[in-house]
Amino acid sequence: MESVITLSRAQFALTAFYHWMFVPLTLGLGIFVAILETIWYRKRKQEWMDLCKFWMKLFGINFAIGVATGIILEFEFGTNWSNYSWFVGDIFGAPLAIEGIFAFFCESTFFAVMMFGWKKFSPRSHLAATWLTIIGATFSAWWILVANSWMQHPVGMEFNPDQMRNVMTDFWAVAFSPVAVNKFCHTVFSSWSLGGVFVLGVSAWYLLKGQHIDFALKSIKIGGIVGITGILLTIFTGDGSAVQVTKVQPMKLAAMEGLYEGQEGTPLIGFGIVNPDKTYDNDEDPMLFEISIPKGLSVLGRHDLNAFIPGIKDIIDGKDVIDGEIVNTVPYSERIERGKIAQAALRDYDNARKSGDSEALSLADSTLKANYPYFGYGYFNKVDEAIPNVQLVFYTFHLMVIIGGYLLIYLLIALILAYRKPHLLSAKWKKIPVFPLIALVSIPLVWICHQCGWAVAEVGRQPWTIQDILPVGAAISSVSEAQVLTTFIIFAVLFTVLLIAELSIMVKQIKKGPAESID
Repeated sequence: MESVITLSRAQFALTAFYHWMFVPLTLGLGIFVAILETIWYRKRKQEWMDLCKFWMKLFGINFAIGVATGIILEFEFGTNWSNYSWFVGDIFGAPLAIEGIFAFFCESTFFAVMMFGWKKFSPRSHLAATWLTIIGATFSAWWILVANSWMQHPVGMEFNPDQMRNVMTDFWAVAFSPVAVNKFCHTVFSSWSLGGVFVLGVSAWYLLKGQHIDFALKSIKIGGIVGITGILLTIFTGDGSAVQVTKVQPMKLAAMEGLYEGQEGTPLIGFGIVNPDKTYDNDEDPMLFEISIPKGLSVLGRHDLNAFIPGIKDIIDGKDVIDGEIVNTVPYSERIERGKIAQAALRDYDNARKSGDSEALSLADSTLKANYPYFGYGYFNKVDEAIPNVQLVFYTFHLMVIIGGYLLIYLLIALILAYRKPHLLSAKWKKIPVFPLIALVSIPLVWICHQCGWAVAEVGRQPWTIQDILPVGAAISSVSEAQVLTTFIIFAVLFTVLLIAELSIMVKQIKKGPAESID
């Protein structure tokens, strides 16, 4: 069973990893293309038309590949995680259905007009189709992120013992929870920064080759604005994400900082090396080396210099903060015990319902309701099973922050140079073309930053598929190890081929240059 769980998680992570290589570029490059066409619509100059059509072609290539990986990702909920789909399908399926019926069809319809309708529609209609395509893509992201956010913070639902599943009670609570709104904004804005970095990298390649200089400079100016706007808003919404995680997923926050014992005025680790021998119940130092910002985590998590931030041991022992006050909560050992009581009550409820014993049914129902908040903990036998992989969460979080800080400085300098000293963008220092090389290196870095962000969000939630309700061990399908391994290999090969194909087509179009790849 453990190998099936591990392989199923690995397969889903593989699919999500590949899918997320395409989605942020779609959102970031889409807004960039829409701005370019708006500029052309206002100025009606051929140079802006050439800019728009070139970048639109790259957008179209990426869009097509992203759709293919996204469809497979949604299918895996039914093939590999059918218990999860049954247990919460009424809730989780709603935003995905809306995404598929409304947003996806909206963006796909207008995508066709945007790509192939230049000569068939008026400039105003075509511009509208371009904006509606990116708006549709953004709405797609909204509903998918609503579904993901609900897994992080389940709201607007209740458990129905007659159906043996959770049912939605408040659609608007699910659709507009603070976690969902903040995650959506953070994801979309970070995609803008990725799109900007991609545009700067491709444009810098032309500067490196001494080709299409005016085209490259114009692209850098607009792409730089999109990128710097995205990174600044990403930092702002990242602060909001930290506040939400502190409220609803304190264990994730503790893992992000390798924090085992909390304190008032908790420092924020800027750089550190995690002690691999540290556990929640030994006396080892959590860090082998660290550089910290005094009281930084208290400010980040609660916007209070002296706020108490609970560590992993505090949370397990039942010490937390509610409404700014340090309080005793239910310790994990008791949560496991009460979770097992809830599961036993559910079995009793089912037996009483089948036998028609109304008194036993009422007793089981009241016991289940009293203990259901800890239902998921009943699948654990030890408290440390509820702790995520601290090292992986810590390092991915800090790598994301470090790269994000670098991207802010890089985009700011690039934008200033583009508008004030454009000749320096292609200048050489000791025969080294500094900016073009930095811009090209920044392309893989921004993708690493994005993947790290999703690793923090998803690994930090472990071992839960749905926070506090359903762990991964209870969510998987009844499939064999061989079946999962076979499909894992097939998907790995298929996605790698798709990625190579996209990169090859994009590189071919970029090498052609703007003039040759317009038609």
